[in-house]
Amino acid sequence: MIEASRAGQYIRQLEGYRAFIPNPLPPVPEIMMDQDMWNLLSQADRALGRLDGATDALPNPDLFVFMYVRKEAVLSSQIEGTQASLIDVLEFESQALEPDNPQEVEEVVNYISAINYGLARLQELPISLRLVREIHQELMKGVRGAERNPGEFRRSQNWIGAGGCSLAEATYVPPPPYEMLQSLNNLEKFLHSTLPMPTLIKVGLAHAQFETIHPFLDGNGRTGRLLITLLLCEQDILQRPLLYISYYFKKYRAEYYDCLQAVRDNGSWENWLKFFLQGVYEAAQEATKTARTIVSLKEEHRQLVLSEMGRRSGNAIALLESLYFRPIFTVEHATTVTNLSYPNANTLVKDLSNIGLLQEITGQKRNRAFSYAPYLAVFQDS
Repeated sequence: MIEASRAGQYIRQLEGYRAFIPNPLPPVPEIMMDQDMWNLLSQADRALGRLDGATDALPNPDLFVFMYVRKEAVLSSQIEGTQASLIDVLEFESQALEPDNPQEVEEVVNYISAINYGLARLQELPISLRLVREIHQELMKGVRGAERNPGEFRRSQNWIGAGGCSLAEATYVPPPPYEMLQSLNNLEKFLHSTLPMPTLIKVGLAHAQFETIHPFLDGNGRTGRLLITLLLCEQDILQRPLLYISYYFKKYRAEYYDCLQAVRDNGSWENWLKFFLQGVYEAAQEATKTARTIVSLKEEHRQLVLSEMGRRSGNAIALLESLYFRPIFTVEHATTVTNLSYPNANTLVKDLSNIGLLQEITGQKRNRAFSYAPYLAVFQDS
């Protein structure tokens, strides 16, 4: 029988509310590795290995990283209620169109910056409280919540609950600031501990503990999900940030929150870890399938261009290659890539549209923007 206080306990504060004070990791009693847990762990490990192998074999792995990072950023932000879509973000980055929701798009663009910043910093700094603060600062720079001390651990009590609820009505109250700092120090020690433990189990425990501590006034969910990607890369489980587990968390959003809360209320670490491992497995499978789809799509489109466009196919292929990093673009972009005059670049774009590879997305006669529609479609539902 697992004790409810295994993950920590609710302590009544002087002001009358009860806050949760987490126990240090790893859990005591230790994680029960039953057959189901071993199977899920093995399945998730194998799927990550396949994903790493599939991308290793690619002629240009960065091409995939570009879109995966953006997809993860969009999905992780959507879990927090942001409405910006992948298309919104790509339009914003291409400067082809003004977004309807600039504030929300900037939140997602910050997430992309935070992933890239974190990966670069890992070359010189291990995952630590310092790195977590730096990543949070990137995430919150100049967007909603920017007034709430980006890059600084909170110095006041926060809580989780329905919009506008009071502390007394909260669903969950994390540790108060003094206890929070102790919990964060314990988490950092756990991350740097050399005690043998399967990496995915360690990453799953660390994510849940981070969300339980909730150390910032805003942006905790996104920072905690970023931590998953960075830990997987730091531990060499993945060479590149090619796992968007936020797809799984968003799809099973209620269960995601319920599993995290059950850890606090009932010490149900095993249920959370099984949910997490299943998510890693599904996300890795999805990413491998998408990588393979894009390899065949690239070859199929190359052959189509060669057969349909004759001697103009060199410029057409050069333009298409550039669109893997900029799938929404204007004719000006085509002129830059191909060195063609504007009228000739315009004709090239028109010809590629006629064979179904490009699509005009503004419906205007002037200042038109185009998308590499079949490529974007691969990412729309995954």
